[in-house]
Amino acid sequence: MKTKNVQKLKQIANQIRQDIIEMLYRAGSGHPAGALGMADIFAVLYFSVLSHTPERPDNPNRDRVVLSNGHICPVLYATLARAGYFPLVKLKTLRKINSDLQGHPHNLDLPGVETSSGPLGQGISQAVGMALAGKMDKAWHHIYCLTSDGEHNEGQLWEAVMTANKYKLNNLTVIVDYNRIQIDGFTKDIMPLASLRNKYLAFGWEVKEVGGNNIRELLRVLPLRKNKPLVIIAHTTPGQGVSFMEDKWQWHGQAPDKDQTAEALAELKTKI
Repeated sequence: MKTKNVQKLKQIANQIRQDIIEMLYRAGSGHPAGALGMADIFAVLYFSVLSHTPERPDNPNRDRVVLSNGHICPVLYATLARAGYFPLVKLKTLRKINSDLQGHPHNLDLPGVETSSGPLGQGISQAVGMALAGKMDKAWHHIYCLTSDGEHNEGQLWEAVMTANKYKLNNLTVIVDYNRIQIDGFTKDIMPLASLRNKYLAFGWEVKEVGGNNIRELLRVLPLRKNKPLVIIAHTTPGQGVSFMEDKWQWHGQAPDKDQTAEALAELKTKI
């Protein structure tokens, strides 16, 4: 792992965060906390780990990314644009009437968006189906599913976790955005999750825990392959990079105003 590569990924993640702030300010609505917290993971995936071809988004050999917690889609949109899937100018249209960049992703609107999402708890089920299809086709591509800690309150999610273990889907990696917040408060107050690590182990998964904003740690575990499905529990800071948003559940679904946008962008630009 070269320090130069790590620094480059940090710069990309920082630019993605700036894009997120600008997009949400123009839209006047959206979800900054989770999107900012996941920027490092998206940078590592799309600029170091994934096998993908932006110029040919329907390449059958591509790795698939399923975004289950679809409300953090600004980080997906910004990453796809930076990776070359569509022009950067489109980011200015987030949540506008007739825009391809809806408030939750729609897979028929944008290249690189694999699934439509919005209702929480369904992404792992979708990813399990895609991974099982890949096994049946004897394909080499890998499925990555991004999900949130709050989504683990949903019962359907655990049915999918059981299914992945039954079929030994070692072509599936789930990344949990463990940021400890959801729309109404801290996850521990809304519905305590106890130990996600122990739960996944009990369901037969390989489990790794990392700092979700630590690019070096992410690079060590994301290419990992085992003979069973893998879950990476990524401990992230909601609002990462913007100090007045960090660890504040109130920023789960609140767009910054003009002054807050200026403050956030100024802070991010000092960190490049």
